[in-house]
Amino acid sequence: MDDPVEQQPFVLAPPAAPVERHGRVDLHLPTGDGPHPVVVIVHGAPLPPGAPDPRDWLLYQGYGALLAEQGLVAAVISYRVTDLAALPATADDIAGLVEAVRADPRVDAQRVVLWFFSGGSLLSADWLRAAPAWVRGIALTYPLLVPLPGWEVPPRFLPVDALGAGSTTPVVLTRAGQDKLPGLLNGIATFLDAAARTGRPVRLVEVPDGQHAFDILDHTAQSRDAVRAARDAVVDLIRAD
Repeated sequence: MDDPVEQQPFVLAPPAAPVERHGRVDLHLPTGDGPHPVVVIVHGAPLPPGAPDPRDWLLYQGYGALLAEQGLVAAVISYRVTDLAALPATADDIAGLVEAVRADPRVDAQRVVLWFFSGGSLLSADWLRAAPAWVRGIALTYPLLVPLPGWEVPPRFLPVDALGAGSTTPVVLTRAGQDKLPGLLNGIATFLDAAARTGRPVRLVEVPDGQHAFDILDHTAQSRDAVRAARDAVVDLIRAD
């Protein structure tokens, strides 16, 4: 029997970094004196009832270690969405967690990337619409950018529509070519078309043979290369002058 999702191993094996838990934030810390740029990781949503805290999943621990290896602080946050009507409160909660991370003296508050995964990507809309100058980029991995069939989502959380607001914050988007989540690939295509029309810079990382959650389910050279490519793109954004 397959392991539960939280026990599925990450496709890469970066060296473990020191991790500190502060409330609903885990900080994966690099070596050396700070302040260090920070990547805030926003996990997928909604989670099934009783699901373990994503901070304890090997997937997000792997990304945290991968980023710390590059000299970045990785802040993996924990949140719950049980009702789509509560997305505004969830988004405000996440914004507060981001500010708490920025306030840590080991963090360079002016160099932040927000990295959204799967269904958590609906929560990227606010940042796509009007990111502060300290947000150096937004990363999206196998992102859900249009609601699933039957979902009633407040208009505020439509990332495609957010692209038309005039912001130019760059995006890194990882697309798994064999993703079977209903409407996900069509949503990505719509997002990329809108980005092209509005002049939004997007760096696309392709995983042609990858499925949703390829970074724990497809242990292939293609998957490993894609994760490294997304990491490198995030590093480029956060260190750009």
